[in-house]
Formats: sequence, structure tokens, C-alpha cells
Amino acid sequence: MVKIRELEAFDAYLRLGGMKSAAEETGLSQPMISRLLTALEKKLGFALFLRKRNKLVPTPEAFQFHLTVTRSLASIRALNEEATAIANNQRGQLVIAAQPIFCDTFLVSALRAFQKTHPQVSVRLLDVGMNEILRAISERSCDMALGITLDADPYGADVTPLATCEARCILPIDHALNTSGEIPLPRLRRETFVELAPGSPLRTRVDNLMQTINVERNIIAETRTLHGVVRLVEAGLGLAIVDPVALLLLDRSKAVDHPLLPTIRWEIAQFVPKDRPLNGIGLAFSHVVATEIERLKAAGVIF
Repeated sequence: MVKIRELEAFDAYLRLGGMKSAAEETGLSQPMISRLLTALEKKLGFALFLRKRNKLVPTPEAFQFHLTVTRSLASIRALNEEATAIANNQRGQLVIAAQPIFCDTFLVSALRAFQKTHPQVSVRLLDVGMNEILRAISERSCDMALGITLDADPYGADVTPLATCEARCILPIDHALNTSGEIPLPRLRRETFVELAPGSPLRTRVDNLMQTINVERNIIAETRTLHGVVRLVEAGLGLAIVDPVALLLLDRSKAVDHPLLPTIRWEIAQFVPKDRPLNGIGLAFSHVVATEIERLKAAGVIF
């Protein structure tokens, strides 16, 4: 069987044209280069060199064979580089599923920081709701997901809570409820609202709570994302109850936020398929996300 060292010695000799130069490039002695060339020639079964006055003169077959050797060594070097990059968590692909509000806010900063240290890693970000997140985990179509804590065990997920969120009420800056302090939920009775589309966890939570305390809302607009909800509130269409992360998108010259009584709380969590733990690249991205979460805590957005 032909050895890589024999091919490397042959390649160096053909390219550089001398035993001394080949020895210097490969870091081997001249006698070792000679032995490797002889061994290769015997294994191939055809002459690579003509011996003339202690000099090896390549045959036409040697030049022909060298074309194949060059391609093969290039492939091997590429494989070695790829393996080294993977071992050092510098190359690969990640698929991250996350709620749209996360994709619009702290994940932007997380991706920017991650790409600075992992420029050869491709990250595919899926902005989806919780139902789609759990489906992606169940189908193993993502490496990691970020959403709110739920019973994800039936979907085969390991769940790691990251932080606690407390819902906020956002309203146009000139709204009558824009007074200091907390807003009791009963004061929202018959107020004009813009809302997330039915089925989202936050919308479901708010709907159930409002029904419990008999607070009717006048919902005049619905949209799929909190980004859209924020824009509608800033436009003066109504008020909304939102994830606190959405406050990062708020134009303070157009809208304000207030805490609610009673509070509405939930947790941000990381989901990973149980039978497919994060590899080195995934762990590196997870650490970057954790850093961004800590910054939001320091800023008082979440806790």
C-alpha cells in the first residue's frame, strides 16, 4: 500500500527537481527521500526515474502520475484542514429555532459576536412560534431552540431555563393610562388593544387571565410577531401586553411601557434534542447566548 510520506517525497522531488530541495521542504534527510522514492517505485510496478550519474530523471510515466498525486495530496490537505477546523470549533453549520422576538433582538447581537470568533461557521436562524419550535425539536431539524418553558419532555427535549420574563403593557405616549406606576389589569377593561395572533403562548396566557377577571378588550388588530405589535402601538392604534424583550424595539418618543398588576411571568429556555447533545460549535453559540442573556438581566429587561 502506498504511503502518504512516499507521495509527499515524490511530489516534492518532481516540483523542486532535486534531492536536497525535496529534503529541505519535507524536513527529511536526502537518504530518506531516496528510500521513499525507491519504495514508491517498487509498489507502483512501473519506472518513475531513470538513474543517470547519481541523478534521478523522471520518466514520462512519472509526470503523468504526478498529476494524480498533486490532486490527491490537495484533497488530503483539505481533509486535514477541515478536521482541524472542526476540532477547534471553527467550521460547521448550526440550525437555531427561536421565537421571532428573540431573532429581532438579542440573537442579532449573539450572532454578531459568534461570527467574530467563528467566521467559518454557518448559522441558519429559524424565526418560528413555540409549536414550530417543539416540532423542530421532535423532528431533529434544529440543533438548538430558544423559547419559553413548557413541558417539552414529550417532544424529546432537554430544557435549560435561562431567565425570567415579566409582561409589560406598552401604550402610545399620549394615552390616558400613561401615568406613573403599575397598571392594574381591571383598568384595561374595554381598552383598545393590538394583539399577537391567536395561538401564541403569550396571547393564550393573556386571554385566559382576562377571562378570569372578566376584562373585555376591544381588539382591533392582530399580527404574527411582537415586532409588528410594537409598530402598531407606536402608530397609536392601541395598547398591548408584550414580552419585555420587545421593549428593545420600542421607540420611546412614540410609546412607553408600564408594569402590570398582577404580574404575568414565564421563563426563557434553551431546548436541545435529548439524543443529540450540542457539539463544540453548538456549545460555543450557547455560551454567547448566555452572555447576551446576562446583559439583558444587567439592563433590567429580564431577571
